[in-house]
Amino acid sequence: MVRRNEPTYVLGVGMTKFIKPRGKVDYTELGFEAGIKAMLDAQINYDDVDQGVACYCYGDSTCGQRVFYQFGMTQIPIYNVNNNCSTGSTGLHMARNLISHGAADCILVVGFEKMNPGSLQSFWDDRSNPTGTTAEMMVETRGFTNAPGAAQMFGNAGREYMERYGAKAEDFAEIARVNHEHSQRNPYSQFKDVYTLEQIMKAPMIHAPLTKLQCCPTSDGGAAAVLVSQSFLDARPHLKEQAILIAGQCLATDAPSLFSRSAIDLMGFEMTKFAAQTAMKEAGVTPEDVKVCELHDCFSTNEMIVIDALGLSKPGEAHKMVRNGDITYGGKVVINPSGGLISKGHPLGASGIAQCAELVWHLRGWANNRLVKDTKVALQHNLGLGGAAVVTVYKRYDGKANSAVDSATVGRINKLGYNPAVDAKGFTEAQATSVRSRTKTSAWALGDTEKKVESRF
Repeated sequence: MVRRNEPTYVLGVGMTKFIKPRGKVDYTELGFEAGIKAMLDAQINYDDVDQGVACYCYGDSTCGQRVFYQFGMTQIPIYNVNNNCSTGSTGLHMARNLISHGAADCILVVGFEKMNPGSLQSFWDDRSNPTGTTAEMMVETRGFTNAPGAAQMFGNAGREYMERYGAKAEDFAEIARVNHEHSQRNPYSQFKDVYTLEQIMKAPMIHAPLTKLQCCPTSDGGAAAVLVSQSFLDARPHLKEQAILIAGQCLATDAPSLFSRSAIDLMGFEMTKFAAQTAMKEAGVTPEDVKVCELHDCFSTNEMIVIDALGLSKPGEAHKMVRNGDITYGGKVVINPSGGLISKGHPLGASGIAQCAELVWHLRGWANNRLVKDTKVALQHNLGLGGAAVVTVYKRYDGKANSAVDSATVGRINKLGYNPAVDAKGFTEAQATSVRSRTKTSAWALGDTEKKVESRF
């Protein structure tokens, strides 16, 4: 039994635009931009940071130090986290664990990813693949085609959902349509195109029922969050208005059901269900309390089974929720107001932290062009095969429902002059300098990163 005594708050968030992976922007720049933005949002200096957590999947060891040294060389512990697609939220979970057990007062979590174009690939072919047993089970139960492996696995889960519960191909396409529609209001989204249901259905077939427009793209991007303790926040009472409580959280791994021969179980259904129940119990909420949710829609089929696993629908009835319009504005719960992974993009190490940023902006009332009003409880779900599922419940510091804050007011509050929830703008050299360490910086460590980042704004 874990006994926590220290509440943990998200005090600041920041992210880069998610972009196509063309190799033009290095991870050093992505991490720097996201980290500076999060510290500016939190109104802290890097000297306040006790520990650092770096989240990425594709990169050599100690990429985290390379990114963090650009903020300062203060000799703090820096951890490098790699947990497949749930890497970013694993970093958040780790930081929260440390703070809640009194090991730190302020932790900066930075996720970044520079990816190769095309479907995911493994870099080590001289040793067992960590998801090899999962792939072997898929081959034995559903066979193998020449489609990308992840699309087959998640597509097969969708097929099983159709066989078991009566969902139709149109239901999965509708999920993608909604996510694409949402993304036009997110300034950080990789794609902002809106499609009709017919266009999504008629897009190139990847692995039925999944067409191309129902699959998340590979992306380059960065996201960061500043997590702090109660005592850190008490020393800065003027920031309590923007602090968001991590009210409940669980990082779960797989149960033996993973290999039950069910295509749905093979995608970590039970670990998502367990993580959701554990996090909601800790937060003292039920699925009915959730007004807004960012969940792991790497494929539209996964969104369907996750709606079910999170308890947002009755068991086996997620497709009914989709048909009723209950996953978007005017419905029961707004799912993926950011556009989700399908349209916003999916730079693995940054995705979980970007989900956190989106929900923080909603609970503060800053996401005013896509706000889910009167929200008291926001839910986050991030999944990595292999496996790890992280479910987090967020609430405002005051426990009240959110209300819209106009962008001019936000610009005054954060001293940036703009609202980062609705404008993907940057920062000046002076602003970056204000959050970098005051005494322990190295021009050599920073190199030309700052100038490259600022030149893009």
